[in-house]
Amino acid sequence: MINSDNDNNRDEPMVFIVIAKAYETEGGEPIDLHVLLTAPDDDTAVRLTLNALSEEGFLEADLDQIGMITGAPDEEPHASAYQGALEGEVAIIRFA
Repeated sequence: MINSDNDNNRDEPMVFIVIAKAYETEGGEPIDLHVLLTAPDDDTAVRLTLNALSEEGFLEADLDQIGMITGAPDEEPHASAYQGALEGEVAIIRFA
């Protein structure tokens, strides 16, 4: 049997970044967000993101982009959010 080397056999967790706009009030101004989290696939990442935003009191969210982070960011607040994601947290970064 041959071991294939592809993205499905990663040794480290997949850390996703979701770029979104969320609303705390109906008809209110959108808040720009980055959400970092680990998940086995992008569908799960979307579901976990929406659940976390709901738990934080957001009424609605528009998810603009989703992608994987391939290495630890150097700058804050993304560096600590990345570390939190590796520890199982759903890290939400707000841009006000």
